[in-house]
Amino acid sequence: MSNEQYDDAILNSNAIDPTDKDGNPIPVTIPIMLAPGITVVYTTRLGGASEGDFAHFNLGGKTGDNPEHVLANRMALAATLGAKISLVSQVHSGNAVDVDEAFVLNRPFGFDVSGTKADTARTVDDTAGEPAVIEADGQVTSQKNVALGMFAADCLPVLMADPEAGVIGAAHCGRRGLQQGVIGATIGAMAAKGAKPERIVATLGPCICGDCYEVGGDIADEFDAQFPGTFTLSRFGQPGIDIAAAALQELAKAGVPADNIVSSRPRVNAATQYLSEDEELAMLCQSDGEGEPQLSERFRNIRRSLCTLENPLWFSHRRAALAGKRHEGRMLALIVRE
Repeated sequence: MSNEQYDDAILNSNAIDPTDKDGNPIPVTIPIMLAPGITVVYTTRLGGASEGDFAHFNLGGKTGDNPEHVLANRMALAATLGAKISLVSQVHSGNAVDVDEAFVLNRPFGFDVSGTKADTARTVDDTAGEPAVIEADGQVTSQKNVALGMFAADCLPVLMADPEAGVIGAAHCGRRGLQQGVIGATIGAMAAKGAKPERIVATLGPCICGDCYEVGGDIADEFDAQFPGTFTLSRFGQPGIDIAAAALQELAKAGVPADNIVSSRPRVNAATQYLSEDEELAMLCQSDGEGEPQLSERFRNIRRSLCTLENPLWFSHRRAALAGKRHEGRMLALIVRE
């Protein structure tokens, strides 16, 4: 693969200082141009302040990580994006919300109604004016420089935009959310702001692949009945499901043309190869206990760079569980309109 496919937007933690002039961590992110002026960004485990099972760039605030580390990571991400981040409380539902109806800068990094634990980093002094937690698995906005973020550690983020209408959306698609129609609900919320499904462009982010996502026979049969052809036999020998394939069916059902689906894989493949000898990633593999300690061995076992279980760039709940861990971090998949 030619080096011409790489650019400075993928930060190499071997080549830069791990912190900025103020001592904040510099995250390693993977950007994808979804449409002119609209960018999707995937965070990795690299370039953050978190430690232990959350190392290093954990952005989830409900997992038990040190709140100061989570805040530092989120602020560093906002600085990298040059945008304010919008976070909601994800509950594996089919609900989508228009965050413009409640948006306020209540945190140093943006708008947070996700229910982050032990959160003292408020910019709203009057707690009576603090916006309530919003439970949803889809969010939309027509604001510029607001990055809609979806937490993930195996579930599928789907990022969408109607460039003509100036509307973007993000959906968190776990098994239950897909079954409850979260993609259709998010597209419906976009349409209420002027988007048209036939103009929407979308991309599917990192998630656990069908070969790795074992769920048991009854669940797999039920899921396949709703999304035909998504039943798999996992590499662990048990029935599984392909949530990415189900998401493509839901996008088509909602009226998004197949030609409007932009693949994230080429960009993620390039970033994965680019970081194949990264010192921080090598250190994480040596210490995380989630597989082969040598980075080269981890990479040798990657069949799909977007699979959160296979690729050590991503956090994975299933990989952590297989390693006997009680905790793991969360990545964010974000979409922002300049």
